[in-house]
Amino acid sequence: MGRIAPYLLYEDGAAAIDFLTRAFGFEEHMRMEGDGRIQHAELRLGDDSLMLGSPGPDYQSPRTADHYTALVHVYVDDVDAHFERAKAAGAEILQEPTNQEYGDRRYDAKDPEGHFWSFATTL
Repeated sequence: MGRIAPYLLYEDGAAAIDFLTRAFGFEEHMRMEGDGRIQHAELRLGDDSLMLGSPGPDYQSPRTADHYTALVHVYVDDVDAHFERAKAAGAEILQEPTNQEYGDRRYDAKDPEGHFWSFATTL
């Protein structure tokens, strides 16, 4: 069986780790720093992983590019409690928790660099 771990690029990797742990409940598992930047980091949410790093000068974050570059969809045990945590931590809420016709209850948010996140619980 395989596992998928998204890898997101952040202009400020340290700030991203701080936000993702506070707002979305990730736990920092590993961090590699160099040249004053986060070269690579791994965060975990339950059994799932998210990897991130600070890119080179040719990269534009979604905020800089003014469009989304990816969507990360995450299942959590209690989407309403997760929403309240994210909102209290300053996540930009795009859609509050809403029951979807396909059987999930979902909310959408952006992180400070503009990455699009969707969190859901299956009803």
